[in-house]
Amino acid sequence: MLRENETRMEQTLETWVERAKEGDRAALEELVRGIKDRIYNLAMRMLWHPADAEDATQEILIKIVTHLSSFRSESAFTTWVYRIASNFLLTTRKRLAEQHALTFEQLGEDLDEGLSEPPLQVPPEADQGLLVKEVKIGCTQGMLLCLDRDHRMTYILGEIFEVTSDEGSDILGITTAAFRKRLSRARTQIRAFMREKCGLVNASVPCRCAKRVSAVIDSGRLDPEHLLFADHPARDTTLIARVQEVEELEQAAAVFQSHPDYAAPDKFVEGIKQLVESGKFGMLRE
Repeated sequence: MLRENETRMEQTLETWVERAKEGDRAALEELVRGIKDRIYNLAMRMLWHPADAEDATQEILIKIVTHLSSFRSESAFTTWVYRIASNFLLTTRKRLAEQHALTFEQLGEDLDEGLSEPPLQVPPEADQGLLVKEVKIGCTQGMLLCLDRDHRMTYILGEIFEVTSDEGSDILGITTAAFRKRLSRARTQIRAFMREKCGLVNASVPCRCAKRVSAVIDSGRLDPEHLLFADHPARDTTLIARVQEVEELEQAAAVFQSHPDYAAPDKFVEGIKQLVESGKFGMLRE
């Protein structure tokens, strides 16, 4: 059923593409609505911070809209979209989180130090569940930053978004064999780290998200009044309950797949609409 829904959505997107190419601005708006969340979720996982993901999503959408005429239906439209988005995210300047990214070794030391802090102490008005969720998402997305960009992108596409090897190779412009090898290396690094350090995957290790809340607040990386992830608007707020139900080799992926399916701000649609109406960029650049 899921695959059928994806096929129908792909057909709808391509219908909007053809209408947009003919100058139908309403179809263009619907097209942007149909792809903005996919791009935003990819950018969030690559760049960590929502503000950086928003900036990147806006720039990617502009690239897509202004080069729409170059889509020739030689691949699925979403594959073409991911190709543009991936190329941008792999080549763009380093954003704030990447400039302070840790290695797996450094992140492991940080997790160990955080466990020495006293038990969770938060103001009565704070939602403890949200704070724990914030730590979980922020920490696991930080793990992605320990991968270099090529392996991070491949892991996100192959393990989190679950694209096939053929789709992934098409998106990244590499051979299927190269995509599989890159994904295997990224999986090995993530799984090895989480088995050694993450209580979500290995119950025998001491690290727990709730134990780290105080340390993260004290370090200034978590502001209880301004959460980045836990209360972010999402298309589906029900987290995937797979982590304890899968085999060990799949648990690391399940943790990342349990992150919210973020909803991109609606301002992207209005921004593209204003851009087209301004005439600053041709909507159908050859």
